[in-house]
Amino acid sequence: MADAGLTDGEANPILALEASVTAEELVRPWRRATVIATLIAAVELVLLIAGAAVLVARPLARAVERRAQQQVHKAAAAAPAPVPKAVVRRQAPPPKAKHTRAQTRVLVLNGNGRTGVAHAEAAKLESLGYNIAGAADAHRHDYATSLVMYRPGYRPEGLRLARDLHVAVVGPLDGVRLSALHGGQLAVILGAR
Repeated sequence: MADAGLTDGEANPILALEASVTAEELVRPWRRATVIATLIAAVELVLLIAGAAVLVARPLARAVERRAQQQVHKAAAAAPAPVPKAVVRRQAPPPKAKHTRAQTRVLVLNGNGRTGVAHAEAAKLESLGYNIAGAADAHRHDYATSLVMYRPGYRPEGLRLARDLHVAVVGPLDGVRLSALHGGQLAVILGAR
């Protein structure tokens, strides 16, 4: 080993490997390089994790949101729908007529223009027991449907007359003077139907 120059003796001028550097000086640059390389690797690792989180976070968030919506829809479909309560409309029974058919005077008016209809309907009403105040033509002949009108206080009698004639439209006297009724309490205007 004396030839290699690794002994404690004098330095061999032939060998170029010999240097006057201590062992501590040889180790320090290696430690610094290792620490710097470790710090660079740690920074790269943090950047890679952040990049992966950015790339994965958006699709992951969408997937979680879709899954939550599916769960909500399943829960809504599984829950029974509230059953709306059926609204039953009950009509009050028509008020009872105070006057008999014989005590009720009816004016029959032809509102459809066909000849003799008012007199024929008056005869029918007489056979039902009504007292006829008169039969005549209405001022207009363009009524599409028949209607029954009543004086104040005679609504029950008007509803009874409408039921007897199968007339759907019943209302108070509107636009007709009481004197035009010739003493009648009810008026029937015969329309096309």
